[in-house]
Amino acid sequence: QVQLVESGGGLVQAGGSLRLSCAASERSLSNYAMGWFRQAPGKEREFVAAISRSGGITYYAGSVKGRFTVSRDNAKNTVYLQMNNLKPEDTAVYYCAARAGNLASIVVNAYDYWGQGTQVTVSS
Repeated sequence: QVQLVESGGGLVQAGGSLRLSCAASERSLSNYAMGWFRQAPGKEREFVAAISRSGGITYYAGSVKGRFTVSRDNAKNTVYLQMNNLKPEDTAVYYCAARAGNLASIVVNAYDYWGQGTQVTVSS
């Protein structure tokens, strides 16, 4: 069992930046590929970004590519999502997720463990 805890969400104006963190307790995140997803009210949970276990391969949704950066520090057992040039349409609850193995995935159901989510609100 892997427990994931997100932090770093908040309220920001359009054009601003936030950095989300996802920390694991008890087990090392270095054993897992990681993903970030988000869910806005009334919408399905959608893929945002993902990173392989080693950190060498990353994937991004088209809507965030060039603005968001996913990274990881296995020594700190933490995964990050740097979000720049935020837009009102980025408003959602953001979740990190872990899946065993090296390969990241853009598919929600591919992940085994989920955090509780952190709210990001972008005002216009």
